[in-house]
Amino acid sequence: MKKEELFEQIKGQIIVSCQALPGEPLYVEEKSVMYLMARAGKMAGTPAIRTSSIRDVIAIKEETGLPVIGLVKIQYPGFESYITPTMKEVDELVKAGSDVIALDCTLRERGDGKTVNEFITEVREKYPDEILMADISTYEEGVNAWKLGMDIVGTTMSGYTSYSPKLDEPDYKLVRRLSETIDVPVIGEGKIHYPEQAVKVLEAGAYAIVVGGAITRPLEIANRFMNAVKNR
Repeated sequence: MKKEELFEQIKGQIIVSCQALPGEPLYVEEKSVMYLMARAGKMAGTPAIRTSSIRDVIAIKEETGLPVIGLVKIQYPGFESYITPTMKEVDELVKAGSDVIALDCTLRERGDGKTVNEFITEVREKYPDEILMADISTYEEGVNAWKLGMDIVGTTMSGYTSYSPKLDEPDYKLVRRLSETIDVPVIGEGKIHYPEQAVKVLEAGAYAIVVGGAITRPLEIANRFMNAVKNR
């Protein structure tokens, strides 16, 4: 899918994130089952799916026919970043047919000694035509990713780095500041627990939003209800 076509398809919409990692209730070792969550997302009208792991990228594309934002979560020694941290994961995502490749573009420590700028430059040089999404946690990281030529900037990591605000709601301020500064789509992602928050993120200037846990992580959803009753 061409970049312009994808952007038009997702504008003002909710992209559903369907992810299950080892140890989570919907992770099945034998095979991917996240295509079922993606099926539900498609039935609800999502224009695209975000998912992690090569097998889920392949299964979800086969099931839905929707464009997929793909990533690989893996923790290497010496790396603070864990979202598609090396070229190995990028290569695998390209081979799997991921329409967009999401990369950790925070300014954290990398075990290979490279800066994030050096890594992203290498990725862009190797794959000049791939659509790349930067997962960032602060305004400075978002602007840096934009200047590096990333096609999409997502607020995915806000609250998940040691130096970003710890909020139990979306980082509306970050979405607003980035949307007012950079000229590529800003995707609002992270801590969107309720429909009214999704609306507020779009009103803050997001080009589109990603919602994951509130839709596709049953343990997280169940815990939110349990904690609300316990703390009443």
